[in-house]
Amino acid sequence: MHLYFKDNFFSSGITDIMDREGRVIGSLDLKSAFGSSLDVYNAGGEAVCSGSFRFFSNKWNITGGNGEELGLLRMRMSFFTKKFEYDTGARGVYEITSPAFSNEYEITDETGRGIAQFSRISGWLQAGAYQLQNESDVLGEWELVAVVMGIHQIRKRNNSAAASSSH
Repeated sequence: MHLYFKDNFFSSGITDIMDREGRVIGSLDLKSAFGSSLDVYNAGGEAVCSGSFRFFSNKWNITGGNGEELGLLRMRMSFFTKKFEYDTGARGVYEITSPAFSNEYEITDETGRGIAQFSRISGWLQAGAYQLQNESDVLGEWELVAVVMGIHQIRKRNNSAAASSSH
């Protein structure tokens, strides 16, 4: 299934999650410009997933609609690629990679098999908009929306820290 969703300029407010035909099938509640957390809602308005930074950490914690921990996303050191790891405990550890100057990412399972892809489809001066294609039978669409937005938030936080340290 293909999903389309985006951030807002100030990372707050509600944005739609749409399918390939442009039908709204859910929404993202970007809670606050200062807190960097979000909730994912299905078409019925039920909270199905949440994401937020752990306290004093650059790790993005993802929980299900009833609060159970689904996984932990973190950035990995790499010189020529953007690399992240999503640890879901018993469900496996997934690697998320993108070439250095690309906006396209691939998610692979522990065997190296590609299970999902996403790409940033917005322009340079626009808020982050993404297209997600999920082919996994283990990770659900809503969970992967929280993963993609977690990567977006980690990168924003790192870019902000780099900009403030250069002054």
